[in-house]
Parts: sequence; C-alpha cells; structure tokens
Amino acid sequence: MDRSGEWVLRRIGRRRGPGRGSAGGRLAEIVDSGGFEVRRPPVWMRWLPVAYVVFVLLLETVTPTPWAVSFLLIALPVIAAYSLGPVLVAVATVFAVGLEGALAGTPCCTGHNVHMLWENHHVAAYVATGLVGVLGVALAAHRRRQERSLVQAHSVAEALMRTLLRPVPHRVGNLLAAGLYRSGEVGTMVGGDLYDIRATPSGERAVIGDVRGKGLQAVRTVADVLGSFREAVHDERDLPAVATRMERRLAREAEELLDDELFVTAALIEYDAAAQRVTIINHGHIEPVLISRGEVTPLIGPPALPLGLGALADERPVAYTHPFTCGDVLLLCTDGLIEARDQNGAFYPLLDRLRHRFGDRTAPGPADVIDFLNTDLPRHTRVFHDDVALLALAPDGDVHDSPGFL
Repeated sequence: MDRSGEWVLRRIGRRRGPGRGSAGGRLAEIVDSGGFEVRRPPVWMRWLPVAYVVFVLLLETVTPTPWAVSFLLIALPVIAAYSLGPVLVAVATVFAVGLEGALAGTPCCTGHNVHMLWENHHVAAYVATGLVGVLGVALAAHRRRQERSLVQAHSVAEALMRTLLRPVPHRVGNLLAAGLYRSGEVGTMVGGDLYDIRATPSGERAVIGDVRGKGLQAVRTVADVLGSFREAVHDERDLPAVATRMERRLAREAEELLDDELFVTAALIEYDAAAQRVTIINHGHIEPVLISRGEVTPLIGPPALPLGLGALADERPVAYTHPFTCGDVLLLCTDGLIEARDQNGAFYPLLDRLRHRFGDRTAPGPADVIDFLNTDLPRHTRVFHDDVALLALAPDGDVHDSPGFL
C-alpha cells in the first residue's frame, strides 16, 4: 500500500505487534474492522478467580477450628464476571458448586463426614452459588454487549473523522506530502485538530488548524472549516480571499451556535511551483517550520487573529512569502505537539529535536519527518492530553526536473 492510505495503518501497526493488542501487550477482546480495540481487563483481574480459589483452599487448610469455609465460594461467579465471558462464568459456577461439595463431605481430603454433603446449610450454599452464578452470567453478557456497543459507536465516530480528515496522498500536484493525526482521547481519533491539502489552478494550498473546545461540537466546527476550505481553494484566486471566505463561514457558525468565543487557530499555505516559494497566512497558529539544507527555522510573519475573531480587527490578514525549493521540507503542526510534557513537566523541544535529527544531514522527505516525530514524541511523553496534527510538505523534485516542467 502506498502512503496515501498507510498513515492510519502505520499508527495502529506500530502499536500492535504479533499477538498484541496495544503498546502494553494486552490482548484485544473485541476489535472492529478499523483496528479499534476494547482491551481486556488487566492480567491480575483475569487471574483473580484462580487466586480466590487458592485463598479459600489455603484458608480451609490453616483454619484450626472446623467451619464452613466453602461458603466463601458463593462469591466466585461474581468475581469471574468482571473479567471472563458468560460461558467461562457458567463453568466457574459449576466448579464452585462442585468444590463446595468436595469441601463439605470428602473424608479423604477434608476429614468431613460424607453425610455432611447434604446438610441443609450446605444445600443452601449450593443453591445460593447457583443463583449468584446466574447473575454473574447475566453480568458478563451485559458487559460484552456494552463492549460491542462501544466498538460500534467508536467505529461510527472514527469513520466520520476519517471522512473529514482524509488520508494525505503521497503526492499532491507539485508537492510531496505526509500527515499524521493523534487524538488526545485515549483509544480514539476524534478531536478538534484539522488539516488538508489540495491541488488547484492557483497552486497547491494547505491548511492546518486547531478548533477551540473538544467533543462533538469541535468535530462539527472541523467539518465546517474543512468544507469551506475545500470549496474556497478552487474558487478564490489568492490566499487572503480563501481566508476571508473561511472567516465568514465560521462567523455564521458562531451565530447559529450563539457562541461568541468560537474560533479556530489556523495556518494557510499556498505553493507556487514556478516561483519556487510558499505563501503563508497565519491566523494565531504555530509558525510553520522550515527544514532547509540542515537548518531548522520557524517562518515568522505578520500575526493575524484566529478565524472567527476577524471582526475584532480593522485590517485584513497579511500574507508573507518565503523561498521553498527542492530539498526543503515545511512542517505544519498543532499545539498538541509543542505542548506535550514529559514527566518533569517540560514541553516537547520541537526545534531542538528536529535540529538534532536532521541538522547537517541529507535532505529528508516529508514522510521521514512525520515518521521521526511519530516515534520521538511518545518517548518524550507517555500521556497525550491534546490532539496532535502534523502535515509535512516538500517540492516534488521529479516535477521540477522533468523536461515538461514550466
């Protein structure tokens, strides 16, 4: 499979080795077609029924006075229901009843008289264990249904997000590209970061942004922003006009939601292959980072208010340009990357890490930069509290070098 469809599979595959369901090595209990998994309970919980049986047997052995230790086995089906399926809970119930009988009336093992096997209080224990077993089977079956419902709900949400954030093609017009999305919500890819890239008659245009807020409302705003971008890039002749159109769409969205604080930080990019330059409009977003000939430089330009707050400014956003030639890579990211903290609270040093990896070395490709950050960031932080979106772009050398390139 080429890179146009491998970014999600790469994210899932690196996390899951052979026979593994996650980075922690826990097997997946239920997995949907997209790779989302409901993790099994921890190992200690799965072995808890066995440990409980061992505890009862030891208690029977060390107790100096005779008493009905086997009554403790009534709780075994419920303990098993927390981690096992309905069939295994039923097996545990039958095993518990049998073990209660063995402890109640086996002269060879416990020294009890075999006639004690059918005493009233022991029979009551058998019946109670059976009833608890029925409840345990129902509990385990309900847990399984809830897990399947969770997988289904997640699959729908993830399908929606994949529809919005479409896989980044390996080549878009005159650019090579690679992208990555990592959600701050554990086990999902639903969030408020966005990116896209389109080839248009005016050049290749890209956007990366971060919606204020989280949850379904943020996903709705992501859909609005990307929808307006995908239309405007083909209709408008210059990048400021694209930004203005996106500003108007977000303003209408804020009116519909009665939300005066709805905004999106975003960076808009336009690549001119003939002039070998990139045009940028930065709406309160993180500056794009240029990796060029072993140097790593943030492209700082005139600031502008985030999309949705344009009415507060008297002037339109100002675009700025920078040379962008073969061998260069432009990295766009959201604040989830640079604000990721390690165990000491230190932020991820993006520029230092890029300089350490790519400084004074051969020119990387967009996929090289994304792959590096995808492996280096988890080493810095174990827990992600915010979404991370990455988009790396580079001029396509084959296009520039071809005889027909103008």
